[in-house]
Amino acid sequence: MKKFIIALSALFAAAAMSGTALAAGGHGAVLDEVNINMNDKASLQNGAKLFVNYCLSCHSAQYSRYNRVAEDLDIPLSLLKENLMFTTEKTGDLMKTTMPEDDARRWFGVAPPDLTLVARVRKPNWLYTYMRAFYQDEGSPSGWNNSLFENVAMPHVMYELQGVQRLVGKVEPAQSHAGDAHAAESDGANLIKVVGDAKFELEHPGKLSPQEFDVAMTDLTAFLTYLAEPAQMQRKRIGVFTLAFLIVLMGLSYLLKKEYWRDVH
Repeated sequence: MKKFIIALSALFAAAAMSGTALAAGGHGAVLDEVNINMNDKASLQNGAKLFVNYCLSCHSAQYSRYNRVAEDLDIPLSLLKENLMFTTEKTGDLMKTTMPEDDARRWFGVAPPDLTLVARVRKPNWLYTYMRAFYQDEGSPSGWNNSLFENVAMPHVMYELQGVQRLVGKVEPAQSHAGDAHAAESDGANLIKVVGDAKFELEHPGKLSPQEFDVAMTDLTAFLTYLAEPAQMQRKRIGVFTLAFLIVLMGLSYLLKKEYWRDVH
C-alpha cells in the first residue's frame, strides 16, 4: 500500500510538471513578464478591438458572448455593433469565427484553436512573449516562424502593426531582457530587440513603434486573460466587500463578547 501511494504521488507530480512545462512553452523557456491591470477598461477595450480585428477571423472565443464583453468592459452597444461585430451578428451571439474548420485545416495544416481559455492554459507571460516573437522565415510554409513556438502553423497576422523582423540569434538567459517590455537597442540603421531569449532585427517598421506594439500586445493579453475568466472582475470586487464586512463583523463580535462576559467577571 505504501509503495502504491508513493507511485501515485510521483505520477501526480510528473503530471503537474508536464502541465507547467506546457504552459511555459516548454522546459527552460525564457518569458517576458507582462504587467496587466484588469481594472484598466481602456486597455481591455483596446485588447478586444485587436482580438476582433486580427484574431477572430481564424480563432473563436465560442464560450463568450458579445453583450457580456460589452457589459463587463463598459462598451456601449452602439460602439459594439459599429466596431466589434460583423453585420450579420447579434449582440447575444457567441464570438465564433466564420472560417470553416475544413478550410482551416487545408490552409494551415491544423484548425486554429479556440482562445477562450488560452490564458489559463498558456498563462499571460507566455502569450505576451509569443505574440511579439514572430519573425520572417522563407523556409516556413506561411513565411513566418516564432522563436517561442518553433514551426508554428500560425502566420504573423499583426505584421502590419509590428513590422517585419528577422531572427538574429539567441542570447544567454542571464543576458536576456526578459521582463523588460521595451528592451531594444540600436545597431546601425536597424533596431535590435530581445524577446524572451531571442534577438531580432527590425528590417521593416510597422505602423506602431516597438514600444507601442508592446503596449498593444499587453492590451491583447489582458483581454485574453479576461476572456479566460470574465467573473474574475466581479469576484475581486465582491471579495473586497466580503473581507471588509468580515472585519467589521469581527469587531462587532468582539464588542458583543466583552458585553456578555462583563457580568461574569
